[in-house]
Amino acid sequence: MAYVAVKGGTKAVLNAEQLVDYFRLKGGSDPISVRQVQDQMRLAVDRAMSEGAIYAPELAALALKQSEGDALEASFLLRAYRSTISRVEYSLPADGVRMRILRRISATFKDIPGGQVLGPTRDYNLRLLNTLLREESSQSAQKRLADIEELIEDIPGEPQIFPKVIESMRAQGILAEPPVQEQAEASAEPYDITRKALTFPAPRSARLQVLTQADTGSLMTFAYSSVRGFGDVHPTLGELRYGYLPVEVAHPLTGESVEIGEILATECEMVSRVASPEDEPNAEQKQDAPLPKFGLGYGFGFGHCEVKTMSMSMVDRVLSAAKEDTMHSATGPASNEEFVLLHADGVEASGFTAHFKLPHYVTFQANISVLERSRNHQAEKFAATVARRQQAEDQLEDLLKKAQVRKADE
Repeated sequence: MAYVAVKGGTKAVLNAEQLVDYFRLKGGSDPISVRQVQDQMRLAVDRAMSEGAIYAPELAALALKQSEGDALEASFLLRAYRSTISRVEYSLPADGVRMRILRRISATFKDIPGGQVLGPTRDYNLRLLNTLLREESSQSAQKRLADIEELIEDIPGEPQIFPKVIESMRAQGILAEPPVQEQAEASAEPYDITRKALTFPAPRSARLQVLTQADTGSLMTFAYSSVRGFGDVHPTLGELRYGYLPVEVAHPLTGESVEIGEILATECEMVSRVASPEDEPNAEQKQDAPLPKFGLGYGFGFGHCEVKTMSMSMVDRVLSAAKEDTMHSATGPASNEEFVLLHADGVEASGFTAHFKLPHYVTFQANISVLERSRNHQAEKFAATVARRQQAEDQLEDLLKKAQVRKADE
């Protein structure tokens, strides 16, 4: 089929771009500064950074302002910007135990080394609209800030470093070793999904990279589906921590590690039961059965993103359990590695759905042509059938007339 280009669309596209700014500014309120977005919309900024796979708070705030708060579009803008940046160096592996803690909780043990640190959270608030924010001004904000600073002036200002809760489980001998396959993968060079196409079965390093930049809602859906019943991994929060994580690189001359800064990050470790000998039908006949073991799922994200890292760690644990073949019901969608990793990326999914808004004139006209040919073919077949039927009826009628004539002659 010949393709006829659409003419005269440039001006319409340019006008459409201008209308975006018109609808953003027509309300007459003062423009929001990028600094305001970065300071006061920190969770949205952190989500955009995490899903955009780049740690750049100011750029994330700019992307959110440009996209009018659309988190997916902001992540898309950041992902596109990241692709233009040259890669200078790889950082050294970061150890979460060195994180300077702002928030740290565990649901496995009440008393953990260093204690529970609630930090900044809305977990214990009633979900009620704060109508006072309607009238918030610079003066009221400064007064509120001064009141809070007065309350916390006696608290040490520097965040502290705490040991990992998981290490206490490992010391007790109740933390299971990773699957043999994942142990072998851990000793190999990490898979770089920005340099290699994803293949299956995917190593755990590739899986974690995909999940850490995946859409928060998608991860939460997969995790919820497994916990709700489409799977058999029911985890417990080993530890959730949020704080400043040091970033180090190898010195180009000496090779020694050099700290070049810190990033705000969230880290989560989930644990769930692993099938063990005492779970077998005749386990009661065995003596000295080993302690129950727990497998580990891991989640990480830039900034303060607890829902994402918790969901990520649950999905990671589900996929590891599915590979171990220890799940009682490994048929849920979250246990299908290929399905999860190929459908969790919000930028790819939004790009695919957005492309349906682009012209599909040729393909649609081709579909119409196929339908028209099919309809004409069916019409021709129907007309031929009618004609044959009419011909048969005419022949039958002629035979009857001839028979009547012969009978009359007799």
